[in-house]
Amino acid sequence: MKLIPRAFFKPAAAVVLGLVMGAQAHAGNWDLCPGYDQPASAEPDAPRYEAFFSPYTHHWTPDDEHEQVYAVSVSRLLPNNRYCGFSLFNNSFGQPSAYAFVGKSWPGLWKTYPKVYASVSAGIIYGYVGQYKNKVPLNVGGFSPVIVPAIGYRLSPKATLEMQLLGTAAVMFGTTWRF
Repeated sequence: MKLIPRAFFKPAAAVVLGLVMGAQAHAGNWDLCPGYDQPASAEPDAPRYEAFFSPYTHHWTPDDEHEQVYAVSVSRLLPNNRYCGFSLFNNSFGQPSAYAFVGKSWPGLWKTYPKVYASVSAGIIYGYVGQYKNKVPLNVGGFSPVIVPAIGYRLSPKATLEMQLLGTAAVMFGTTWRF
């Protein structure tokens, strides 16, 4: 079994190319992850990255065409609880897909539950093509803008359990590990 199936390379390259071209046109530079040169924390051993893995997604309205969604991502942790990253996943219809994003988290959401946090990421996905192109809004050539809110529970300084809301279609459950 290959770690990353060959089918993921085309959507991954398409997302990266689209973001690079968009960032260059919009900002006039190649800085896709502002603050990437600054550590997220002044502590020398503080985690700089976060990996996410989701083994399960629940669709609100099951469909015979739906397949189980698996996702992996890596995020760069930035100052002020910001992050940017890249995810590879198979979408609900089994198509290899990718998501490039930036985001922000709010740790200690409630004083009575300091380990609960909220976050939101926004970016662009690629992968809903062919007969499934209308399954996501604003899809142009397989590219579609996305906003993903999440809520999580910090198990330790390095590990969390997280639930991500995938629009009106589904909720994704996963875990993160900081390193």
